[in-house]
Amino acid sequence: MEALTGLSIVIIIAIVFLLILFFYFIPIGLFITAYFSGVKLKIFRDLVGMRLRKVPPVLIVRNMITATKAGLTVDQAKLEAHYLAGGNVTKVINALVSADKANIGLTFERATAIDLAGRDVLEAVKMSVVPKVIETPMVAAVAKDGIQLKAIARVTVRANIDRLVGGAGEATILARVGEGIVSTIGSSNSHKEVLENPDKISKSVLAKGLDSGTAFEILSIDIADVDIGQNIGAILQTDQAEADLKVARAKAEERRAAAVALEQEMIAEVARQRAKVIEAEAEVPRAIAEAFRAGRLGVLDYYNLKNIQADTEMRSSIAQPEEKKNKPNG
Repeated sequence: MEALTGLSIVIIIAIVFLLILFFYFIPIGLFITAYFSGVKLKIFRDLVGMRLRKVPPVLIVRNMITATKAGLTVDQAKLEAHYLAGGNVTKVINALVSADKANIGLTFERATAIDLAGRDVLEAVKMSVVPKVIETPMVAAVAKDGIQLKAIARVTVRANIDRLVGGAGEATILARVGEGIVSTIGSSNSHKEVLENPDKISKSVLAKGLDSGTAFEILSIDIADVDIGQNIGAILQTDQAEADLKVARAKAEERRAAAVALEQEMIAEVARQRAKVIEAEAEVPRAIAEAFRAGRLGVLDYYNLKNIQADTEMRSSIAQPEEKKNKPNG
């Protein structure tokens, strides 16, 4: 009796396990829901096949019901393929429904391509219906009169479904708008022109077709704020003047150093010449003594030489100016 009871328990557990396994692979409830929602599926070929293909039947069937109720026809095999490719089936179906209600021409193939490209296809459809406003960071530019202006722009964009795959994003739009603002302000003769007509910036930038090659269409560019910055022209002139002054000082110092070096060289040369003269004068007594010893110079000749020297010194003294004569020695 106890053995029979144990066997019954095992049989009951086996039956429960088989029932769980049966309803796992054959979701009867899901089949009934799909049938009464207008989605025609076959139990073994479709629902059981999804289990075997590692595709959650609930995900596929729920989205097929959503599409069918919205009046769209989607292929089950394509939904499975998109899921297996790593796509977001729910977002694709919701995007198709939203696009259909907004009369936006979005095909299933394009929606899946956008989704697999890493973009939020549902958000893109919403942005096509309700444009998005993105604000640029503060852009600083200098007009021709040297005054700096700081501007902030608000760019209204709408998603371009046809260019979502491969199109540039918001960062490119902001960079191009910032470049256009700098170019427009820089080409203005005066900062007052920009302050008086800030729409000049938006019109000029908008006319450049900055949305080319991007995933968006620019609807408008509005200048939210324009402030006056620094007087860059005056700052540059001041810096240039300081630089010129430093250059002039450096050149003056260079000339002074060269003059000092030349003076020192001339002093040294005079000293060398004086040394030579002193050396030559020192040779005179030796030469006279040698002439006496050799008999080439007599006593009378020596006294004549001394008289000539005295006469020369007297003539030099007479030729000097009066103030130099009266000047006390020492």
